[in-house]
Amino acid sequence: MHVAPPDATLGEDEWRPFVEAQGFGHLVAPGVGLDYPVVVPTQFVLDGAEVLVHVAAPNPVLSALAANPHAVLSIAGDWAFVPSAWKAIGDEDPSLGIPTTYYAAVQLAGLAKVRNEPAAVAAVLRRQLAALQPTVPVADPLEAHPAQLRAIRAIVLAVETVTAKFKFGGNVDAAHRHAVVEHLLERDGPGDRAAAAHTERRLTAGH
Repeated sequence: MHVAPPDATLGEDEWRPFVEAQGFGHLVAPGVGLDYPVVVPTQFVLDGAEVLVHVAAPNPVLSALAANPHAVLSIAGDWAFVPSAWKAIGDEDPSLGIPTTYYAAVQLAGLAKVRNEPAAVAAVLRRQLAALQPTVPVADPLEAHPAQLRAIRAIVLAVETVTAKFKFGGNVDAAHRHAVVEHLLERDGPGDRAAAAHTERRLTAGH
């Protein structure tokens, strides 16, 4: 992923909340000798420097990781299309505006370890449940569902590198970005308010 300087993340205090709020991404495993990488859409939990995922035992990502443990979790969201006319303010010609898309994207790369022992799988499921539904009582997976655990594999991705991009108009001045924010809030479609919030937050941070 190319990250232009205006789109660079402000740091972990920016990218981590975004990743945690999304909670869904694509786990990509290149394997060895495959025509294409294996791509798995999946719910995940970011727990410290680890990404926790569980999949069904027949999932092809498991054989890919057995051959090559390198993997990437790709997360993208809070996106909003910005029409060309929105890029013009004052006396500028709206027909000369350049359309774009605002979005955030984070890629977490590292080595993945597959766990198939029921106790290890249950441990990952406990950590996921504690993050996803902390106030909802639930039976312990190992005690309540020992048979089902044999059909599940846990994947723990130890994050080594983070590539983060927050493309929210950082290449133009504040006046143009404020104009886009007003349009986003007026349109109020899926992703518009989140994109507006990112834009305003980064403006406040002077980025």
